[in-house]
Amino acid sequence: MSTESVTMTASTAVRAATLAASIALLIVAHVNPAAAGDMGLSAPPTQHIHVAASDLKSRAVTLGVSKSVVIDLPRDIKDVLVADPTIANAVVRSSRRAYIIGIKVGQTNVFFFDANGRQIAGFDIAVTRDLNGIEQAIREVIPDSDITVRGIDEGVILSGTVANQAESQQAYDIAVRLLGAASSATAAAGDKIVNAIVVRGGDQVMLKVTVAEVERDLVKQLGINLSGSLGYGTAVVNFNNTNPFSAYGESLSGSSISGGWQNISAVLQAMEQAGVIHTLAEPSLTAISGEEATFYAGGQFPVLNGYSCSSTSSTPGAPVTCQPSISFKKFGVGLNFTPVVLSGGRISLTVKTDVSDLSTQNALTITQPGTTQTATIPSIRERSASTTVEIPSGGSLAMAGMIQNTTRHNINGFPGLMELPVLGPLFKSNDFVNQRTELMILVTPYVVRAVAEKDLSRPDDGFADPSDPAQVLLGNLNRIYGVGGKSDPPPDTYHGNYGFILD
Repeated sequence: MSTESVTMTASTAVRAATLAASIALLIVAHVNPAAAGDMGLSAPPTQHIHVAASDLKSRAVTLGVSKSVVIDLPRDIKDVLVADPTIANAVVRSSRRAYIIGIKVGQTNVFFFDANGRQIAGFDIAVTRDLNGIEQAIREVIPDSDITVRGIDEGVILSGTVANQAESQQAYDIAVRLLGAASSATAAAGDKIVNAIVVRGGDQVMLKVTVAEVERDLVKQLGINLSGSLGYGTAVVNFNNTNPFSAYGESLSGSSISGGWQNISAVLQAMEQAGVIHTLAEPSLTAISGEEATFYAGGQFPVLNGYSCSSTSSTPGAPVTCQPSISFKKFGVGLNFTPVVLSGGRISLTVKTDVSDLSTQNALTITQPGTTQTATIPSIRERSASTTVEIPSGGSLAMAGMIQNTTRHNINGFPGLMELPVLGPLFKSNDFVNQRTELMILVTPYVVRAVAEKDLSRPDDGFADPSDPAQVLLGNLNRIYGVGGKSDPPPDTYHGNYGFILD
């Protein structure tokens, strides 16, 4: 064998051994990376993920539907990414100028890249309704206001400041109308508008109300009751004619005049009653413009709803225990009003007034089961009025003419005999009831400002309890020192009559 052949054989053997060792090391590294490290082999380097573009540094851009914005970029544009092309689209007209066009309401983002794949710019696009017309209309109607109209998805936010609550409501109504006209759903448009308008220096309104009611009642009763017997031979006729007063429901008095002739006795009942009731209430309330205020002066009376009865034992015939069920009803004078201060010091006022009192008419009588005890539930007579007007500060509104006139006239008597021309009144009763009621409500609103406590007076100013000698010897109930802030007049300045007055 030649020397060249031996050299080639050795080289081939070395290459085969090297290849086998490399394959073995690769198998060990794949099965056990730690063992491969111990053998002096290093693992492949870790690959880091790099975010090439995100909206963390994106600029917010608001567009209206079918509106566009032109963007100039600092480097040449190679690639454009639009997240949702159905909401907004990007059009590249030159290497450094692009147009972003709003298509429909929604949100998306747009990224621009250069030739090296680096982000040039990113934009967070919000496509909303075109609200420029609404904002322009509000500025024309309310020129002194500072109102901004912003859109978020399908919603609209009104922000800024106005002079009074009426202008805030007016701006809201304009937005509802115009937004509803655009969507053909005015009712749904109101749910998508957020009114965040702030009223500068909220006005306060004091409402002074005078409630006066006069009631006049007149009752006249005249009746004759006959009783006795008439006979002819063996035939005897007994009669007893008692005529009730059904119009008023009962006799005014138990007093009567009695008389008789032979076997016939007569009882004359006659009474006339007249009464006048005067009710007056003067509540005063203060509320912020646009807010509601409520006043109530009265009381509550118990109403018997019924009895709940239960037996104390399951034995038949066992005593039954009844417990009354009671609830309470309100009566009195109630006032509810909502003022809105308009421009020029005028006030739009919504007033609701309710006057109620207890009445014996249509009263209900309930008898306790198993006993003769009764309970009478009175009825409630209610008068209410509601109106919305626009009046100046200090002007008065009179809600009058609420007159109620009730007349009842009942005649009860013996049939046939009560129709006799002269003797007819002996066999009948005449009951006449007339009730007249008039309610008048005066309302006066004032635009008010805060006042210091020292400028106010209380009903007990100047009141002091009397001393023991003045209370025991003179019968004084209080001692007055004078009105606060005013000096007492000198004792020698009094002029006039003096002495005692005897009635």
